[in-house]
Amino acid sequence: MRHLSDKPGVYLMKDRLGRIIYVGKAKNLKKRVSTYFTPSRAMTWHPKIRALIETIADFETMEVKSEPEALLLEGKLIKQWKPRYNTDFTDDKRFLLVRVDLGEEMPRIRLTRIKKDDRSRYFGPFAHSGLLRKTLAQMRRQFGVLLGDATPQKQEDGTWKLYDDVRQDLYGFQNVTTAENYRRRVDDACTFLEGKSREWLETLRVEMTSAAGRQEFEKAAELRDIVFALEKTLAKTRKFERDHPLGPTDDAAIVALGEALGMNLPPRTMECFDISHISGTFVVASMVHFASGRPDKNNYRRFQIKSFIGNDDFRAMEEVVGRRYRRLKEEGKPMPDLVVIDGGRGQIGAALKAFLAIEVEPPTLIGLAKKHETIVFPDARAPLNLPLNSPALNLLQRLRDEAHRFANTYNADLRSRKIRESVLDDFDGLGDVRRGALMAHFGDIDRLKAASAAEIRDVEGFGPKLAVELYEFLHRPTPLPALPAAAMGTVPPMDTGAGQGA
Repeated sequence: MRHLSDKPGVYLMKDRLGRIIYVGKAKNLKKRVSTYFTPSRAMTWHPKIRALIETIADFETMEVKSEPEALLLEGKLIKQWKPRYNTDFTDDKRFLLVRVDLGEEMPRIRLTRIKKDDRSRYFGPFAHSGLLRKTLAQMRRQFGVLLGDATPQKQEDGTWKLYDDVRQDLYGFQNVTTAENYRRRVDDACTFLEGKSREWLETLRVEMTSAAGRQEFEKAAELRDIVFALEKTLAKTRKFERDHPLGPTDDAAIVALGEALGMNLPPRTMECFDISHISGTFVVASMVHFASGRPDKNNYRRFQIKSFIGNDDFRAMEEVVGRRYRRLKEEGKPMPDLVVIDGGRGQIGAALKAFLAIEVEPPTLIGLAKKHETIVFPDARAPLNLPLNSPALNLLQRLRDEAHRFANTYNADLRSRKIRESVLDDFDGLGDVRRGALMAHFGDIDRLKAASAAEIRDVEGFGPKLAVELYEFLHRPTPLPALPAAAMGTVPPMDTGAGQGA
């Protein structure tokens, strides 16, 4: 247990055949996993948990950057593997979406889990259901919109009375209004949900600071909670999120970015690099390409690190940047107008070193450090922080977040493939050569499991006897072994709280 991280993540419990039998998330991997093997807790375990503990022969962990990311990854893996001891997510549960039915005369903002092909607008998905509901309650106050099944009352003069539970001026908007005026409110609320309107958050922060300065601590605390809820609700979950919304970017954002970076011309083509690994293993990199401010997925690239084994983001960045632009140089293809590196001075220094090594004059090159969204230059220029609502910064963030999503998707695919293949570790007589021949012949473990003994015999190095033994090994029933004594006191207990499954 001592080698485990204290970071958020997901843990996978496996039986002796390497099959995943339980997937769980953790705010702190070391604490969570260790609880499974604390003898003092054994007497209080539910029989189902005790059965799980007795079946565990091995476990793996996958570190992420936040608890929400762990939740998304947990759901993805449970849907993918359907572990026998999990009950959460197996009912095809989906995260909440916000739905605005534009077909209604007075559109209301509702929550749903199913996206339909209708006239409605959908926003999300949102992983934080409690924070989302709190955000919508505040949006009712801020924008004067109808939530859920609220039923407005049409007046004789054609206007609408929205709520019975508020005074005329309680929220700073008219409770009796026309349908036209109300639709403008809905448009403003939709704009906010798209993440384009950060001014509201800044206003709330100013109000919070002002209230604290006046020693109105109760009001300041209320505003703090609202700001926290809004930030969490609108924050993009970076890892393992397949549907990554990219808002429209017009020429103004590209021009503004070029001016902010001191470029002679706006950056019409941009490429961004990101490194992804799990505790130094499965180190991969991604490169995404934007043209005219939009993703150009035909020009995306992904890389496995070849020059070393281990955890060194700087060396990894140097390798992949060098490989990318050496290839463009050899093929006589144009360089992008702007190269963005996900990281700070160390990462951008590694990228610059790669350009020098391949004797290529680098295009405009910057780093984007996540902590304060700071733009870092490879020369003597001071770091640059653009306003958070700057279209130029928002464009860079979309580019960087897309690179991060693409890298982590590749990492997850590689790790899932490794987990599936680990079942072969317990089959005697299968060395690296034969194992490689199997994977080259069948492509993946799923096709191997579906193969007959005769088909396995067609693989080089497999005679009739070994082919039958491997076939029987892959299809024998799962035993229920006792937990190895060496693991006792080293693996964590299972969370029995709501939504955790077993």
